[in-house]
Amino acid sequence: MTSQKVRVLIVDDSASVRQVVTTILSEDPDIEVMGAAADPFAAARRLEKELPDVILLDIEMPKMDGLTFLRKIMAQRPIPVVICSAATEKGSQLAFEALEAGAVDIVPKPRVDTRQSLVEASGRLRDAVKSAARARVKQRTARPLVVEKKLTADAMLPPPVETRARPKTERIVCIGASTGGTEALAEVLMALPADSPGILVVQHMPPGFTLAFARRLDGLCAINVKEAEDGETVQAGCAYIAPGARHMLLQRSGLRYHIAVKDGPPVSRHRPSVDVLFRSAAQYAGRNALGVIMTGMGDDGARGLLEMRKLGAATRAQNEESCVVFGMPKEAIALGAAEKVVALDQIPREIVLWHQAAHTAAAE
Repeated sequence: MTSQKVRVLIVDDSASVRQVVTTILSEDPDIEVMGAAADPFAAARRLEKELPDVILLDIEMPKMDGLTFLRKIMAQRPIPVVICSAATEKGSQLAFEALEAGAVDIVPKPRVDTRQSLVEASGRLRDAVKSAARARVKQRTARPLVVEKKLTADAMLPPPVETRARPKTERIVCIGASTGGTEALAEVLMALPADSPGILVVQHMPPGFTLAFARRLDGLCAINVKEAEDGETVQAGCAYIAPGARHMLLQRSGLRYHIAVKDGPPVSRHRPSVDVLFRSAAQYAGRNALGVIMTGMGDDGARGLLEMRKLGAATRAQNEESCVVFGMPKEAIALGAAEKVVALDQIPREIVLWHQAAHTAAAE
């Protein structure tokens, strides 16, 4: 990005939300709020005069809903759009329809009841806006707050160490994604056969949305997809989505993998964190794991993927051309964490070939 500020248009029918979001974004020296509109019609009049770099858009509004407005934007003149929505069941379902229509990210509406929740919302909003400004968007046919200290995975578990040899027959796939990841993950998981190994997924997403995301994918995929629960056993043919605002770790008991869902501080400024998942996979799965880092802003997952590779895991990174935002994969590649860099549409094939090679080696 250049040194120019990211110019944002806020579209929300709540005056209090417009005020709070304007304050949060304006405190970032790299962001300029060019205006705020109470409904899509007022926003459209503003867009006739000047175009923002990013639109922050509510879903449920009077006169015209945000989803209809988004489809019009993406069909006529695509602009990066971030959905700012309440985490109700109806709101989360509509938000995922918005992602399918071309929005690049979802952020929760900021709460002002506690300072901590406002601090976390502030960082998430600013990161989402700056990430969206870098995003590749395609034309669609109509259809002062304290900055949190950036922690590493040490805040949740110690660095992995090589211990005894692990059985070669158990396989696990761990995937991390952020901006652009919801649709990218759908493409990957929909292409996988029902007999795929167990898959753990961290997608940066606010609480309240991960359950709806998992249900949406479950209806589209041959594998089962669900929101992860603490203590459950990892089953082949199932993908587990980390709950919003909680870390997900892979653990092991005997020959079985199980999932731990834990509270804790944000790691690499995210909760759930890809670094936390990848580090736990390095420790408990080692060479029996495949780590995949996909589209997203920042560096979450890069160090964890390197730890996986050092302990014998196979590792893949999505290439720049197929990423909405080439941030997380870029950082992982720079660290030497990725054995291979592949396009999005090749990731399912990489998972299948890796899994087949493991079975062939076990048979020999």
